[in-house]
Amino acid sequence: MPHLRLAPPVPTRPGVLLPRRDLAFGWGLLMLIAAPAWLLTAAQSRDMGAGPGTMGPALPLFLLLWVVMMAAMMLPSLAPVALTWAQAIRRGTSGPVQVLRTAGFVGGYLLAWTGFGLLAYEALAATGHVVDDHPGAGRWIGAGAFLLAGLQQFGPLKRVCLRHCRNPMSQLLRRARFRGQANDLRAGAHHGLYCVGCCWGLMIVLIPLGFMNVAAMAGLAVVIFLEKLWRGGPWLSRAVGVVCLVLAVLAPFQDWLLPGLRMSGPSMDGM
Repeated sequence: MPHLRLAPPVPTRPGVLLPRRDLAFGWGLLMLIAAPAWLLTAAQSRDMGAGPGTMGPALPLFLLLWVVMMAAMMLPSLAPVALTWAQAIRRGTSGPVQVLRTAGFVGGYLLAWTGFGLLAYEALAATGHVVDDHPGAGRWIGAGAFLLAGLQQFGPLKRVCLRHCRNPMSQLLRRARFRGQANDLRAGAHHGLYCVGCCWGLMIVLIPLGFMNVAAMAGLAVVIFLEKLWRGGPWLSRAVGVVCLVLAVLAPFQDWLLPGLRMSGPSMDGM
């Protein structure tokens, strides 16, 4: 009897061996969380407006707003990974327990971004103090933020972390075999740290564009989604890096590129 060889399953997305129907279900489920997060973010941005720094919230409220923002921006691109985790742990696990464990994975992912939020708060607060004392410095802070974001898009940390985010399967399956009550949280945080390493450069452009700039957040969310899930994601990453470097050159001379660093009142040119 001839030996039959079964062809391996074809990934529907980079590094994720899941049927399209399951992916659609996962995206739909996480969008139920992301959509209210977008609505809350948009409502808060109308109340806070635009300006330099943290625009008033103390650290606890800032972190709450930051987690809501990260849920809005990141959960759509996390859906295939979270669903892969759910598939990896389903053996011997009942439906409700599987949902709770997957929620723990997503919670660990957001915990990693909360840690980055602490750094973001300090950076925004320092920026606000500098711009309050020296309004003309805002244009150079903006240029520096765009420059750093552009350079990060071409750096080795970006390549390593983006490679993991596009192909997390092997590490997820390995971690799914671990035991312990906090394993799901640790696995989510582990993946979240790679995501932070991949996307921190894109996040710092919110310093010149505005911490609560919903249009900028939506644009970044689309870029992050395509970088991780689109076949041409690595090329898009480099193209975005070039755009950031161009903006770094233009920023000192174009105040409209710096809505998050403008003081209310006279323009930077008049300072």
